[in-house]
Amino acid sequence: MSWTISENSFWGPLDPAADAGYPEDRPKRKGFFTDTSICIGCKACEVACKEWNDVPSDHFDMTGTSYDNSHSLNANQWRHVAFIEQPKRLVTEGAGQDTGLRGTVDLGMPTVPPTGAPEQLANGADDRPDFRWLMSSDVCKHCTHAACLDVCPTGSLFRTEFGTVVVQDDICNGCGYCVPACPYGVIERRKAPDGAKNVGIAQKCTLCYDRLDAGKTPACAQACPTQSIQYGDVEELRERANKRVEQLHDAGIMDARLYGNDPEDGVGGTGAFFLLLDEPEVYGFPPDPVVTTKDLPDMYKRAIAAAGTLLAGAALAFVGRRG
Repeated sequence: MSWTISENSFWGPLDPAADAGYPEDRPKRKGFFTDTSICIGCKACEVACKEWNDVPSDHFDMTGTSYDNSHSLNANQWRHVAFIEQPKRLVTEGAGQDTGLRGTVDLGMPTVPPTGAPEQLANGADDRPDFRWLMSSDVCKHCTHAACLDVCPTGSLFRTEFGTVVVQDDICNGCGYCVPACPYGVIERRKAPDGAKNVGIAQKCTLCYDRLDAGKTPACAQACPTQSIQYGDVEELRERANKRVEQLHDAGIMDARLYGNDPEDGVGGTGAFFLLLDEPEVYGFPPDPVVTTKDLPDMYKRAIAAAGTLLAGAALAFVGRRG
């Protein structure tokens, strides 16, 4: 492993496994492509993740505001399927006018039926509220430039030969530096339940490192009944994602977009990226994430320059007093 701070260590596209020092015969980078347009919210991925990785099954409470009972990613929730209930107004087919209102995407999910006859607007649109469900299975992004890994003082967080980021439970000292470093708010120290393993140390998705090492598919992707979660080589998944977006655009679903697939973005692209049907903020994703350690090289240079200036000043003062 190299500890040299090069100009490209904290941003820009690169092969993270090669950057970490793995030889040329390393396996190709592995990751997830999550196509939310075919997610049905069954949460099979959550169950499979907990079962395979022995993640505690607690904190399942209904909030009263959503059918989502697992709330968010955290130390005890390495996969989280978001249920987003989104009101939309339908555009009457054949109206022939641009109403400025977007139609809904049929995800095959139940909707709230309108009460009474819909009122027709002057522009032909139904004044009838409707809803759509957006389902998305979130997970650690396994960033190309992982700030959690950069700030770990013990080396507990490390880059695997598959380009993923994994916590070594027996080395983590629970300092928590990685928690605020993550631009997605994924990693967290386990606080409960009492008696569970690894309480007090950082926990997150490992992309089932033990299964990858045995040539198997991660448990969540293996359990997904609709292939919304697709596992494979990252470069091949990116090509597959681009084709899927083109397919949806051809079908008139112009809101379809990719998130996390751009190697030129603020984290150098992610190993787990998504096809979304709305803005990233709707799904709880930061719209423009940036690796939080990006400015460390400049900070070091300025600190060294400041220290040098102070030493030079002290030396001049000492020489002046002796003269």
